[in-house]
Amino acid sequence: MTRRTVRIAMNGVTGRMGYRQHLVRSLLAIRDEGGMDLGNGDVLWPEPVLVGRREHALREIAERHGLTEWSTDLDTVLADDTVDIYFDAQVTSARVESLKKAIAAGKHLYTEKPTATDLAAALDLARLATSAGVKHGVVQDKIFLPGLLKLRRLVEGGFFGEILSVRGEFGYWVFEGDWQQAQRPSWNYRAEDGGGITVDMFPHWEYVLHELFGRVTSVQALITTHVPRRWDERGEPYEATADDAAYGIFELDGGAVAQINSSWTVRVHRDELVEFQVDGTHGSAVAGLRHCRIQHRGSTPKPVWNPDLPATESFRDHWQEVPDNSEYENGFRAQWELFLRHVALDEPYHWDLLAGARGVQLAELGLRSAAEGRRLDVPELTL
Repeated sequence: MTRRTVRIAMNGVTGRMGYRQHLVRSLLAIRDEGGMDLGNGDVLWPEPVLVGRREHALREIAERHGLTEWSTDLDTVLADDTVDIYFDAQVTSARVESLKKAIAAGKHLYTEKPTATDLAAALDLARLATSAGVKHGVVQDKIFLPGLLKLRRLVEGGFFGEILSVRGEFGYWVFEGDWQQAQRPSWNYRAEDGGGITVDMFPHWEYVLHELFGRVTSVQALITTHVPRRWDERGEPYEATADDAAYGIFELDGGAVAQINSSWTVRVHRDELVEFQVDGTHGSAVAGLRHCRIQHRGSTPKPVWNPDLPATESFRDHWQEVPDNSEYENGFRAQWELFLRHVALDEPYHWDLLAGARGVQLAELGLRSAAEGRRLDVPELTL
């Protein structure tokens, strides 16, 4: 057995997502299992090099997990020829400059989204990386969740017949920070720092809709800031300059219509924090993070509207749980493994910086649609 080490500069692991999902539940989990089997007796061993601005936080994480390499000097890390991949989970406003430095240093790229704060910068990154000949990938974790993998199975199996519509509900109440600590960082609510639920979530909805149902061809959005005053990590009040709710209608290639509500100012009355209902001529499904339930046309009840009589049946009882039929690993780890195989073995991989640019494009058009009060076409992107 031959162990192939791949050294990965990880910038942003002191943040919640970078630490929990990318470092601990993805790369360190792979190491805990002895590395990733590449076949032919080869095992890939990821070696994280932690990068960030807070020295004490990096040192503490490294000591906690037995890691030896960390630095607050990104330029020095990128100048190290033994570093193969640069990963970015920083705040969005800092991402473009760091990714450009990594491209110039000849590193393969794997990055959180959005890849940039505007479409021009996102496309520029895709062009630079492609011209430099480096491999590049963008995190698109939602499509690797068990619930959406089951939904994909239904789509590919023809369960729905003609798909008519998709309705999505995402969000939860994020506390303002005065009487209960907020569960999201304050920069999320400052537009000048790259915050806002539209730039955060519309890139997710782009790839979910694109991958499962068809390319988004038009968008109409209403975007607002429901809670204009919040309190930061130091307990200081600040004005929320970024949107905390976005209500979008998306027309899809083929004619289906998707409606997705995204909100950090909604209290959850659903089974999971995100749910998608898909309705087709032959059947419907409701998918969340882990579960997926279906109702075939043969078992669809026949409701009759009569407001003078109470409902006598439970409509939820007519739905059937879709079985797992396989084991599902962490969605972030699943995509990391595909990207690492892309780097190590040159296996196909299409969730690249151009795909990331499509997400930035949809967010940008969503904001513009809301500002202008009209529906906008979504042009296809090319490099």
